[in-house]
Amino acid sequence: MNKYYLFIVLLIFVSCKKQPVIDLETFTISNSNDKEGDIIEIDTLMISAYKNKSLADFYNSRDNQTVWQAEKNRKIILETIKNCDSEGLNPSDYNISKLQELEKKFTELDESEQINYDLLLTYNIQKYLTHLHNGKLDPNKIYSNWDLRINELDTKSVLNNAIEKDSLAGEIQKCQPRALTYGKLIKALHLINEFPEDKTEPIDTLLKIEPNGINPAIIAIKKKLLYWKDLESNDSITSHYDEKTAEAMKKFQARHGLISDGIIGKSTIKALNFTKEQRKHQIIANLERWRWFSKSFAQNYVLINIPNYSLDVVEDQNVTMTKRIVVGRIKRKTPVLTSVLQTVVFNPTWTVPPTILKEDLIPEMIKNRSALKNKGITIYDSKNNEVDPLKWNEKRPNGYRYVQRPGYYNSLGVVKINFPNKRSVYLHDTNHRNLFERNNRSLSSGCVRVEEPLELVELILDNPKQYSREKIDSIVTTKKTLFIGIKKRYSIYQWYWTAWSEDNQLIFRKDIYNLDADLYAQLRN
Repeated sequence: MNKYYLFIVLLIFVSCKKQPVIDLETFTISNSNDKEGDIIEIDTLMISAYKNKSLADFYNSRDNQTVWQAEKNRKIILETIKNCDSEGLNPSDYNISKLQELEKKFTELDESEQINYDLLLTYNIQKYLTHLHNGKLDPNKIYSNWDLRINELDTKSVLNNAIEKDSLAGEIQKCQPRALTYGKLIKALHLINEFPEDKTEPIDTLLKIEPNGINPAIIAIKKKLLYWKDLESNDSITSHYDEKTAEAMKKFQARHGLISDGIIGKSTIKALNFTKEQRKHQIIANLERWRWFSKSFAQNYVLINIPNYSLDVVEDQNVTMTKRIVVGRIKRKTPVLTSVLQTVVFNPTWTVPPTILKEDLIPEMIKNRSALKNKGITIYDSKNNEVDPLKWNEKRPNGYRYVQRPGYYNSLGVVKINFPNKRSVYLHDTNHRNLFERNNRSLSSGCVRVEEPLELVELILDNPKQYSREKIDSIVTTKKTLFIGIKKRYSIYQWYWTAWSEDNQLIFRKDIYNLDADLYAQLRN
């Protein structure tokens, strides 16, 4: 630009007197506020200093030249990063303060500083897009029992498309997860940010409180319900647990997945004592989780929310069946994974897995040699010969197989549904069918037990003529093991989330595996 200015000046001096004079003052003023940069060649050493393959690939595809000379694109990047806290991400992770500082003095930057700013913009928008699309953390490195495949985002293509189509904002938006639950979490974060500072006091009581009772803790409880907008009026902040407060409590309990009977026990007190900040952290942890999950769902799928103890069948975007489930207890967690339903097994046998054998059955056998026989479990040696429990060698218990015969009282019940996975888990019936009535159903050894599983089987086999409910019942009656391939493709998403929103209401579930707080801490580390 300086050379061009000098050239104009020379032309004025050498021109004839009759030639009109260029208004230099007007020319310089019209460009003095111009924040459009020039395209500058970048020394590859400056690029390689970042030690970032995505950055190097992108600039290599742009002939190693600066790309963010357009002020509008720089502003889109800055605004996107500045506001990323609305998605549960942290603006400071993307050096927002430094970027804003450089933008303010853009017109004063020399060539080297402009190159540095360009590289910083690219590095940080690529980092942001990767976090938005895949999450900041890798779940497979954090959790030993999670089996998720993370598809890496091609940020080079995203940014090149954005530049070529002049649609940076649109291309950034496309990287956001599109799952309905993710949108409900974005809404939940917005809702909780609207709450004022939480000045309520923690509730300290060991007593169970029932409606119409009197307890000093009710005053603090009412203030909690008022804060969370479950109780609408503060007319009677007394120690009396009145009917209006009981109705508000039922609403609070329902939002938190508790039995909504108005009776205040330990679980309700624990939920009430969560602060606004703790709930906000929980929402942010769940947003990260949903960035790990699939970016698109299959046409037909089974969706399991482990902390909600729920299974939904979704076909062509419609929920066609909902079931209560039992999931793994904290010492034997149900793994998070994605797979495809493969086989229905009627009247399955059950081979006792190593963990249950070690922790449950062997100690029981040592006390009572008839314990397994009473459960319908047969012992087999390495040659597949049946072993008399009295001749069982307790010093080498792992040298045997322990198999429970099929039947209504088999640990797997009368049916199981297999799907390929590394964790050897499956869906199945149970011989403890009363457990579905319980509110806390984190009770299994890792597999998922399904309430009324034959209804689920009838749906997924999708063959009313060959596998009507009557036919299925007749198969079960035989007590003979039968394998049937599932022809209609159903994906299964066995996932974990403890927060979302519905109808402008915050919804929370108990973090049964205590994952939320630790995940949030790692996100902000």
